[in-house]
Amino acid sequence: MIQTLSPTFTAFLGPNWLASGPLVEVAIAVMKASTIAAAPPIIIFDDASGRPIDLDLRGTEREIVARLPQAAPHAETTADESAAPEPRGRGRPKLGVVAREVTLLPRHWDWLATQPGGASVALRKLVEEARRTSGDRDRSRAARDAAYHFMSTMAGNLPGFEEASRALFADDRRRFAGLIAGWPDDVRDHAVKLAFGDRAGG
Repeated sequence: MIQTLSPTFTAFLGPNWLASGPLVEVAIAVMKASTIAAAPPIIIFDDASGRPIDLDLRGTEREIVARLPQAAPHAETTADESAAPEPRGRGRPKLGVVAREVTLLPRHWDWLATQPGGASVALRKLVEEARRTSGDRDRSRAARDAAYHFMSTMAGNLPGFEEASRALFADDRRRFAGLIAGWPDDVRDHAVKLAFGDRAGG
């Protein structure tokens, strides 16, 4: 079974890191920081996408929490885990499977018909194998996209942004780290964390 991960968010107070964690914790930290006189702009980011989000932080902590959007299921949640139970016939295992139409060429159906367990079992095995082989590549692409979206908001006007973006999508970590070395520490470290999963000095 694939373990689901709770979404995390990060708030910045100007170029400085303010808070990271579940949305409730970050929202409360932002609410408290926003009461500081002449506080720099505060931006909250969804760590999964790197995009800023807007929250209504008026009122008490309880009112703010009540208005927060409900977390969507993480991308790692499988269909078997999230699908509603369906009526099943005698002897059919309770897998939480969902019936959908699949269009294939005749030779594909011929091949599936020869597989142990039939077409459904064979198709599930093929999908799981594809998920295993492409999972790392898909996660790396999503991480680079998240880092780029964060950088665009926080560092779009900083020196080296364009070159750093090209290095990011070329997966050239050494050049990327060198180009952003002069950026504000927290912005630099969070961009590296989103892109590669650790800090610049790691």
